[in-house]
Amino acid sequence: MSADQVGHYRFRYHMDVIYRASIAVLVIAALFLLAGNTLQADEVPDKPYTETIAVLKLLYVSEIRARDHYLAFSEVALKEGHTNIAHLFKALADSEKVHAGNFSRILKTLEVPLPEVDPTPIEVSTTKDNLKYATNIELLEIDKHYPQYLKRIKPEMHDESLEYITYAWTAEKQHRDLIKDIQSGTGIFYNTLLNYFRSNPSRYYVNHNCGTTLTELPEDACPICHQPLETFEEIPAPELKR
Repeated sequence: MSADQVGHYRFRYHMDVIYRASIAVLVIAALFLLAGNTLQADEVPDKPYTETIAVLKLLYVSEIRARDHYLAFSEVALKEGHTNIAHLFKALADSEKVHAGNFSRILKTLEVPLPEVDPTPIEVSTTKDNLKYATNIELLEIDKHYPQYLKRIKPEMHDESLEYITYAWTAEKQHRDLIKDIQSGTGIFYNTLLNYFRSNPSRYYVNHNCGTTLTELPEDACPICHQPLETFEEIPAPELKR
């Protein structure tokens, strides 16, 4: 074999080694890349909007319990002869039901199962004490809970949740306004308060999109969610169960 032939075979041999080494490097790089992608995929949570989901669950349970409280309070007031106060409680219960329905719907769109609601029966007292309880709960939700919830979920920017939690917060403020005289009236002026409610019956309208609660229908649309008047429903006065 001539020197040229030997050189040729050596060149081909070295090129083959280089080619095989290059292939090995590419395979190893691909394996590392695949492993990295798998790790990243494992680190991604199963569901986004972790804080939003947690808050929606809390609010859903809270609104269901609030609805149950107001319905129980309405029944007590009716039995005690306070028809107009019973009507007010029934309207508030309907508003809370709307909020719970909205939170339920959003959780379902996020493919999250609804949390269980505490089945413990609602404890009720006299209408006087129930009015105090209602006032304290509304004030706590307005002044503390809702601002905290909105601040907590804002970074995740789930627009529908932000929108409907804000609607609920606004409705809670309306609830406070509807019972704003109760906090002082349940003291020495309680009888005056009862006489006021007896002599001044109200009509209540609840918007079934946002839960807005009004004593008069707006002229053309809901002042909160801007949906048409057809989204309002007048809440009939309750009747004593026989």
